[in-house]
Amino acid sequence: MRSNPFTAGSIVLVVLALVVGTARAYPEFQKSISQTSGSLVNCAMCHIHSDGPEGTAPGQIGHLSTAEQAEFARARLAFEPNANVKSPILNRFGNHIINSLGKKQLLELKAMEPNVMTRELANRLPKDSDLDGDGISDVQELLAGTHPLIKSDGRPWLLFKANLAANLGQILLLLTASVLGLWGLHHLLHGFDIATRAEDDEEEPD
Repeated sequence: MRSNPFTAGSIVLVVLALVVGTARAYPEFQKSISQTSGSLVNCAMCHIHSDGPEGTAPGQIGHLSTAEQAEFARARLAFEPNANVKSPILNRFGNHIINSLGKKQLLELKAMEPNVMTRELANRLPKDSDLDGDGISDVQELLAGTHPLIKSDGRPWLLFKANLAANLGQILLLLTASVLGLWGLHHLLHGFDIATRAEDDEEEPD
């Protein structure tokens, strides 16, 4: 009896080879973000691996398990928004983009001029999303070329304003307590001074 040369494993490898052959990163976006922000941006803004999706390292296509390959293939077919996919080669921000826009819009953006691409992407993303919770929206981080998933990575002035807004109540309470404390200390010292002078006056001979 002749064995079937097309085992399940070989079929997976064939499918993966076809997928890898057509899978490409989006260096146009990387170039556009760098140009718009004036900052050097690598693939790790959207991808798990800083060198992009192609390769055999963790977070790259050649390292995916069978289940991850299936999820990757499903993500590549997410042409419309809100497909609720989680591509294993993308980080949370990359998947946020795919689920917010869909691949169809990304292909439209990819064809635009670099100086327009990033700003148009920012216009289409949800304005209230802040994945790292640093008080700076993902859209602002995209335009600034800072990482939307690293809380400490942000333009200093934007981080200062965000932290000020987040802690304004505590800052006002601290200032109020400090002012009241200084006011109370001033009056306490003034009272000691009056009491001391009164004692000195009593001790002076007539």
